[in-house]
Amino acid sequence: MNRFRLSERGAQRLSISILLAPALAVIVLLFLGGLASGFLRSLNYFPLIGLNDFNFEAYFTIFTDNGFLQSLVLTFHIAFTSTLIASILAVASALLLRPAFRGKRIVHFFFSLNLTIPHLVGAIGVLYLFQNSGLVSRIMTGLDIIQRPADFPAMVFDPWAIGIIIQYVWKEIPFIGVIVLAILLSVGEDYESVARSLGANRWQAFRQVTLPLIMPGVVSASVIVFAFTFGAFEIPYLLGRTFPAALPVLAYQSYTDVDLAARPQAMAMAMVIAFISTLLIMAYMKLSRVYIRE
Repeated sequence: MNRFRLSERGAQRLSISILLAPALAVIVLLFLGGLASGFLRSLNYFPLIGLNDFNFEAYFTIFTDNGFLQSLVLTFHIAFTSTLIASILAVASALLLRPAFRGKRIVHFFFSLNLTIPHLVGAIGVLYLFQNSGLVSRIMTGLDIIQRPADFPAMVFDPWAIGIIIQYVWKEIPFIGVIVLAILLSVGEDYESVARSLGANRWQAFRQVTLPLIMPGVVSASVIVFAFTFGAFEIPYLLGRTFPAALPVLAYQSYTDVDLAARPQAMAMAMVIAFISTLLIMAYMKLSRVYIRE
């Protein structure tokens, strides 16, 4: 009987492996293959342009470049700040949407509507609203809050990447919020009611009961958001400054440089983005597991 069960499990595993083989093949060939090719080029191995010697010169060049280090700090600031703000606002929104009220379906529809809106559309909206000649500055000028549109504080192409963060927060709040709301609706309010009946106030019930229940979903969604914003190119390219530029933008500029000798440096920057994203996500997941266990 035990042998039969083992053989049956082996057959199930084999069938699962066969079904997953096409998807795994695409991942291995496209993602890991491209990653391996980029890593070889970052090591100065690019036969098409006459580079055949393996070395770490590209990595040495970028890590001794002050512009690269500034771009790295800026990229981390964008990813961390936008993820943190979006997570907090998403949790608050999910808590507000959990109770039953009239028109809840309509409110939920509009809350999740911009999940279907591309990031580029949001970037155009940020430009239209928050640049010095945008709608907000003209309204404030008309209300005599500021004397002229040029007096409006810089929120686009600014050193703190405020416009980029606004766009990411606007886009990612419903993504995290929908996940958190699904968890809240699935667990119900019984645990909080028990905590309140035992003398806990609203904040204590949220911190000690609700937050640990939703934290796995918050962590999973925020990790995805952080990884995306850390490696995204189009929004920093449209809304960010030319110097220091976000790291993906800097890598693109280096890769499209007329000097083909800069290609290894661009690939080295791409490898740094991939490595740091993986490292930060692993550390984030480790700390989150510790927090959840506690």
